[in-house]
Amino acid sequence: MRYISRIDQLSSYPSIDTEVLRTFVAIADQGGFTRAGKQVNRTQSAVSMQMKRLEEDVLQRKLFERDGRQVRLTPEGQVLLGYARRILKLHSEVFNTLREPHMVGLVRIGTPDDYVMRFLPGILKRFSKAYPLIQIEMHCESSQVLMQRRDLALTVISRQPGDDIGELLRTERLVWAAAQSFCVDEHQVVPLAVSGTDCFGTQWTQTALEAAGLDYRLAYHSSNCAAIQSVVGAGLAVMASMESLVTEDLRILGSNEGFPPLPSMNLRLLRNPAMASPITECLAEYIIEGFKL
Repeated sequence: MRYISRIDQLSSYPSIDTEVLRTFVAIADQGGFTRAGKQVNRTQSAVSMQMKRLEEDVLQRKLFERDGRQVRLTPEGQVLLGYARRILKLHSEVFNTLREPHMVGLVRIGTPDDYVMRFLPGILKRFSKAYPLIQIEMHCESSQVLMQRRDLALTVISRQPGDDIGELLRTERLVWAAAQSFCVDEHQVVPLAVSGTDCFGTQWTQTALEAAGLDYRLAYHSSNCAAIQSVVGAGLAVMASMESLVTEDLRILGSNEGFPPLPSMNLRLLRNPAMASPITECLAEYIIEGFKL
């Protein structure tokens, strides 16, 4: 009786091409063959043929439940989806490691924490997916503090218009924001929440309020953006914020409520020449692209 080794057993299984798995994942993510075909640059009929062979010839399991144009995964399809994502991730790691062995290491970046809430998660997710062996160390501090540091390879800061230091990422309009329930008429003195008393953003807000003849008090001060937003969201204060950071539970206060317009703010990227490398240059490109979205 011939002993069948584990290797012999595995070699008898049919193989699944990674492009087929990529198409399968696209169908699961897009919810249909036509939309998945656009994502993987294949026709709907080609996608259907791929999946038919995968179901009938390779796995001999039904992977999809079809309901008109909508496609849902069967329990077996859900199992395959988990494996497919892991296989594709490992496949990407192999190529990134062997084709670009220099893309391994640590890069330190600095940014105010409000940018982390809005921009950085998507950027770092895409970067880590493409270069999983690069470690990213993030330091969140004010722009003034970050500009003094010399141990950061890349730094995202906010600057006044006309200050052309570094590379322009985007221009953001500053607005007044308060909770939906906040009633301006109930406050003779505007309670103001600020992230720093020495930053130009706070100076702008104070100057604008004084020019408009509005009395105010610095009611809350925290370097943590989430803490400021929590206070404002609770209806306890007003804050000046980048327009893109105004969440659904807040509203923008305008001239009809007596609040003056605020200037725009430039978000800029600083590169540390002493830490220049293919890693930092690659991450810088991801940051530049991410701030455009």
